[in-house]
Amino acid sequence: MIGGTVFVGRHIVAALLARGHDVTIFHRGQRGRDVFPSVERILGDRAADLDRLPADAIWDAVVDTCGFVPSIVAKSALMLRERARRYVFISSVSVFDVSQPAIDESSPMPELPDGVSPDEFDMDHYGPLKMLCEREVVAAFGPERALIVRPGLIVGPYDKTDRFTYWPLRFARGGDVLVPDDLDARVQWIDARDLAAFVVDAIERGLSGEVNAVGPAEPATLRDLLGACAAASGNGARLIRVPWPVLKAHGIEGWNDLTVWAPLGEGHDGIAFVDPSRAVALGLRHRPLAQTVADTLRWAQHERGGEPLKAGLTPEREAELLRATSSSSGAR
Repeated sequence: MIGGTVFVGRHIVAALLARGHDVTIFHRGQRGRDVFPSVERILGDRAADLDRLPADAIWDAVVDTCGFVPSIVAKSALMLRERARRYVFISSVSVFDVSQPAIDESSPMPELPDGVSPDEFDMDHYGPLKMLCEREVVAAFGPERALIVRPGLIVGPYDKTDRFTYWPLRFARGGDVLVPDDLDARVQWIDARDLAAFVVDAIERGLSGEVNAVGPAEPATLRDLLGACAAASGNGARLIRVPWPVLKAHGIEGWNDLTVWAPLGEGHDGIAFVDPSRAVALGLRHRPLAQTVADTLRWAQHERGGEPLKAGLTPEREAELLRATSSSSGAR
């Protein structure tokens, strides 16, 4: 495991151990040093310290959850191609042109713009950089020994982005909850534990190729998500629905401010319309939304800690918006 102690990697390691696999974790040690104390652990920076790996070790697979810069991923893949049978790279659906109305594995992937360095991470070019990382993996291992897994929004316990966590915590706080007046909008997510199970299955079955690991298997709406959060909280929170033009006029952004949801017509239409059928055919299974919400809320309340959320509206900002939009909002 390159990474393996924070979020997705942590769940993958747990799934591997639960099935009796031996695991080596290679990470910088900045977070999660107390996780999996019995597992072989090698500390180092993948950009410079891969020679710290045992010289005679051979692995069935490498799982790379933290590759963002193509040249660094290339170094990892080239060093390990004779020492591992398979390279599993966790990429992202962001490699695609998400302005398209729908996405599958054949959808177009934008190239890195001219003048942008491929040797430095830049969040504004996250997708094209991830795509170049994918190419480096395939170049080193060959298409028959490389598995490229492209998740959508990954959610669940240990999520460090807070993009999904915002909603269960917000409903647990109760009161009037500001939401977009777009409850029938499509939303997608993948529980990190379901993603982990899929990755371990793929390793055990020797799968290769490219797959978009998204969920749920059947279309879901923002109404479904908010309803599950309301049910988990059980405290009678009231939805205050505000039209998107009004929210936009007040500087609100979908995805970051009102998380999981991306308004149509703003250049991200495809992010909630990624076809999961290939992943499902290959064995991806999705747990019920209610379970994901309940487990996320339990973790957030008891283990996450009290630091401010990295996504969603602060209570102060939400209260300000509720006052400012009261004439154009509707309760439900």
